[in-house]
Amino acid sequence: MLTTPPAHYVSIGGLISYEPDYIDQYQRAAGYVDRILKGEKPSDLPVQAPTKYELVINLKTAKALGLPVPDSLLARADEVIE
Repeated sequence: MLTTPPAHYVSIGGLISYEPDYIDQYQRAAGYVDRILKGEKPSDLPVQAPTKYELVINLKTAKALGLPVPDSLLARADEVIE
C-alpha cells in the first residue's frame, strides 16, 4: 500500500494523477473482513479490482509547462487545482 497517495504529488506541483479511490477500496475490504469473520474461507473469496478511480489535474503546473489541457479532460476530472 502507498503511504502517500499519488494525488498528493499533484497538490504539491505534479501535473496529473489517475488512481484508484483508496477510500472505496478500504470500505470494500471491510466487507471481506465481515465475510471472513462470519466463517467464509479467504481462499473462496474472489480477488477484487478497483472499480472507482480519481482524476486530479494541476492547471498551474500545466500552464508553467506550456501544456494545454482540453476542456473535455477538465470536465472529467474529480479535482482541478488552479
